[in-house]
Amino acid sequence: MQREQSLYEKIVMETQVNYQNYFNLYAKGGTPVVLTENKPLPYDEQIKVFAEKIKQATHVIVGGASGLSAAGGGDFYYENNDSFKKYFGKFAKKYPLKGAFSGMNYPWSSREEFWGYMATFLHTTQHAPVRKPYRDLQAILKDKDYFILTTNQDTQAIKAFPEEKVAQIQGDHRFFQCSRQCSDKVWDAVKPVQEMVDAMGDDTKIPSELIPRCSNCGAEAFPWVRGYGNFLEGTRYQQEYQKISDDVVAHLHDSHVLFIELGVGRMTPMFIQEPFWALTNSLDGAYDIMVNRDHQFLPKQIENKGQAIKADIDKVLDDVRLELGK
Repeated sequence: MQREQSLYEKIVMETQVNYQNYFNLYAKGGTPVVLTENKPLPYDEQIKVFAEKIKQATHVIVGGASGLSAAGGGDFYYENNDSFKKYFGKFAKKYPLKGAFSGMNYPWSSREEFWGYMATFLHTTQHAPVRKPYRDLQAILKDKDYFILTTNQDTQAIKAFPEEKVAQIQGDHRFFQCSRQCSDKVWDAVKPVQEMVDAMGDDTKIPSELIPRCSNCGAEAFPWVRGYGNFLEGTRYQQEYQKISDDVVAHLHDSHVLFIELGVGRMTPMFIQEPFWALTNSLDGAYDIMVNRDHQFLPKQIENKGQAIKADIDKVLDDVRLELGK
């Protein structure tokens, strides 16, 4: 029997159809949505509007995507830059990797080396301190009623905010799942990752006996994250969607719901951006602020209920915090 989807998951599924129909346009950095022809306000005025909307908001829903973590230094995913060399140095010297994600599909010579790389990747994010954009968000949202939705799996959001106020709908680097999905179970990855890193030392391989396995069927474990493999859309996944769904439902009739999109790229607009646009359009009193380094998309349908700020997220949050006196 097919399970019933939560409200927010239904919205995501609807917008995903749009993504599939216009994939080539999204892949080129565009959007099929009709955009406003109005010119954006000058940057300083946009910051003042942002700060004023924070003050007015009865509830704030933040959507944090890859650009948010990248703005704080988590920019090693797609390029072989200084950050990548810092955290993945021994692998960067040994193999022609183009950022952290490229290692997920690299033809490693053994599972021991694959897990050496994977443990390095997971350990890096599991133990990273709360980055500056998240600290700025903490200050901006202080004394406000809020909820955080994120597609980032790097644990930054749950380090910065109470876990009951965060929905991680694309997975979480703190957990393993069975690669065969033999059960609905996810389990702790932090301790076994630490053991792998400690045992590896300066090498790039882990001992065979430390390859994590499912306690139920014996198959290799896999990080509970979409994009690496056979992502488990089980109980925990449904719980994460239920959290954001419950939050939206609880505030459908609020007088001033503020949606904030931070760093939503063109690979996954269906999880945050387009649902936020749809909700802003349908809710009386809702407003949507979109911050993106590369794009400035403000749909015509909500041109009077939102603004798009094309600027560095770190600077924007810093300036808003200053404007608010926080």
